[in-house]
Amino acid sequence: MDLFIGSENIISPLGNTASENFNSLRRNESGIQKHINVGFKGEDVYLSKIDSKSIDFYSLLEQSFSESIKGISDEIIESGRCLVFVSTTKGDLSHVNEDSIHSSVQRLQNQFKLANYPLIVSNACISGILALNAAAKLIRSEKYDHAIVIGCDVVSDFILYGFQSLFAISELPCEPFSADRKGITLGEGAATIVMSKDKDIFFASPLRYLSGSSSNDANHISGPSRTGEGLARTIIKTIENANVLISDIDYISAHGTGTLYNDEMESIALDRLKLNDVPINSLKGYYGHTLGAAGVIETVVSMQCLRNNYLIKSLGYKEQGTSCNINMIQKNLEREIKVVLKTSSGFGGCNASAILSK
Repeated sequence: MDLFIGSENIISPLGNTASENFNSLRRNESGIQKHINVGFKGEDVYLSKIDSKSIDFYSLLEQSFSESIKGISDEIIESGRCLVFVSTTKGDLSHVNEDSIHSSVQRLQNQFKLANYPLIVSNACISGILALNAAAKLIRSEKYDHAIVIGCDVVSDFILYGFQSLFAISELPCEPFSADRKGITLGEGAATIVMSKDKDIFFASPLRYLSGSSSNDANHISGPSRTGEGLARTIIKTIENANVLISDIDYISAHGTGTLYNDEMESIALDRLKLNDVPINSLKGYYGHTLGAAGVIETVVSMQCLRNNYLIKSLGYKEQGTSCNINMIQKNLEREIKVVLKTSSGFGGCNASAILSK
């Protein structure tokens, strides 16, 4: 079954639409800024935060959803054949003593008169890609005809202090895959993608979702596999199911957190699969690590790359910092792009991937 994706949106420090965000990326602008006295010990920390005191989890969720559904037929939203997916790792922690996710999701259902209660996907940092893959499976199984996938997370003290306790926060803006990388930079944002078996629901031309899969190497509670086994397995399965060749892939949007072990693991997995020559970048230098929103935000950017035949340089990359060679995008490139591989990895040894095309 052919699956179509479109009507994409991003809310982030770089803009409130997919096109605004992509134009900022083309200018190589970053949402990362120094925030004063916000760390656990009052230290300054680099974060990618939306410049608004009114932004919270639900407002981001609602704003991205509202913008995205402008691009599809109205009757789809309230249809019983449409299911909304909410991808997040932490939800609304300001209501952690009540219910950090359910109340916002219930509010979304009520506001937009959704026929079905949204499905919440929360599986560490692969949540966004996992939600897209789950949506595809349910549509292909003919349980639903359409899906709307929203990824959303906000930076809170709990999240920042937690990553600081792991010594995972970089003192400077993150430098994915670079020799000087020292850790992640946290970010916040939301993104939405509509998926359907019917291309006619989209007002603008959609793209294609070909395949996706996930795996878990169960290596460590927070550390990735040293051999790249889990990531390699999901990429192999995704490529096989998409009925494409490795040589067909024009661009890889990597997870690229900027930590020593994650970036090394990704380079090993790509090297094992002979993907060394495919142009690759990480978008964490622009958005920071947006956790449960990362997979959806970065997929939307990949869709914009496909639409515009344009590759964005990997911000923060200076010199090779992994044991295996990979083809880092070091300057913006205009190039014909037909097939994109998106990868994602997370705590607990989870990995996911998806392939998109024109």
